[in-house]
Amino acid sequence: MKRGSIFARRALFVSLCAFCFTSFASPPVALALGLVLALTVGHPYKTHNSKAVKYLLQASVIGLGFGMNFGEVVKAGRTGVGFTVVSIAVTLAAGLLAGRLLAVRRNTSWLISIGTAVCGGSAIAALAPVLGADDEEISVALGTVFILNAAALFVFPPIGHALALSERQFGFWSAIAIHDTSSVVGAAARYGAEALKIATTVKLTRALWILPLSLAAALVVNNRKAGVTVPYFIFAFVLASAAVTALPAFGGLYSLLSFLARKGLTLTLFLIGAGLSADTIKKVGFRPVLQGVLLWAFVSAGSLLLLKNLV
Repeated sequence: MKRGSIFARRALFVSLCAFCFTSFASPPVALALGLVLALTVGHPYKTHNSKAVKYLLQASVIGLGFGMNFGEVVKAGRTGVGFTVVSIAVTLAAGLLAGRLLAVRRNTSWLISIGTAVCGGSAIAALAPVLGADDEEISVALGTVFILNAAALFVFPPIGHALALSERQFGFWSAIAIHDTSSVVGAAARYGAEALKIATTVKLTRALWILPLSLAAALVVNNRKAGVTVPYFIFAFVLASAAVTALPAFGGLYSLLSFLARKGLTLTLFLIGAGLSADTIKKVGFRPVLQGVLLWAFVSAGSLLLLKNLV
């Protein structure tokens, strides 16, 4: 590849990253721009993308804590525990059943189910070594979850408005039915401030279930040596929220950090889109996507009916 071409790709990439910090860049727009970049000229720094997404997302989630009152975080987390336990158990059971009926490979079926039940790519990354999944199984599961996760960012807010969901209802619904934290927060931010607070807290509460589920899976497959990833950034999010309540004198700093966190999340979604490739889409295949779609539809519709009656 010519030197000038490489420079042009890098310049375009940096320009789009900078655009994510402007008022014109919403989370869906950023994701769409990343997808267009990936499927046209390509990502000039693709080898570093996954790490950048991981750490930027974690830093953004922590920063969001500086925009939330600790009492509200505790209340939302406590209210969401019941929904979390029931929805995770039901989603896992339904996902594994669908995978068996569709003859999806065992590990792929497990990863798609756990990614839908808990928190998308993070759960898949944590469970993959425990299950002994190979690169192809991981890629297929991540690709399936990513496609549905990207779709949710665009379709959930309009559905919420069409069904006249309150911000509280939408916050719970998006946290339960959207896979990754990035798209949960992105969709909820479009819906309203209260939706954002509830969605972020409930989703992070769900993410804590990575630990017991990973340990349980390690025992089931007799792989006790497999490492279990601890999502420490969730505890940092709680500490950030506690600081806002305990030390209100630094309100200006908290507002700045919260603003940067929201923009960091927009940049994260751009990088997620930019990290996709045509090869990943081709690898996914029909049956895993069908499993993911059926499971996603089941969780979305079931949780929505429950929330409309209870929240």
